[in-house]
Amino acid sequence: QVQLVESGGGLVQAGGSLRLSCAASGFTFTTYTMGWFRQAPGKEREFVASITWSGSSTYNTAAVKGRFTISRDNAKNTVYLQMNSLKPEDTAVYYCKKFPNYWGQGTQVTVSS
Repeated sequence: QVQLVESGGGLVQAGGSLRLSCAASGFTFTTYTMGWFRQAPGKEREFVASITWSGSSTYNTAAVKGRFTISRDNAKNTVYLQMNSLKPEDTAVYYCKKFPNYWGQGTQVTVSS
């Protein structure tokens, strides 16, 4: 059974940092592209970042370039999202995704101004 468990969310002031983690189980982690998405109140869920199975390629949406970094540790079956220079507009529920079709439950990130 596939499981994706996010952690690391919380309340932080603008300019601060958080590191999200997504612990995966129930599938062969090393063969799947993983990603992070987010959904702000009243908005659609949007892509944030993704990383290929080997970690050799990563992709970020323009809104987080230079501030967020996605990484993975295949030995720990975990994908991370390091978020620096956070802005109030980064406030959202952040979801881990196993491409193409499986989501975690999400973790709340709130950035105060």
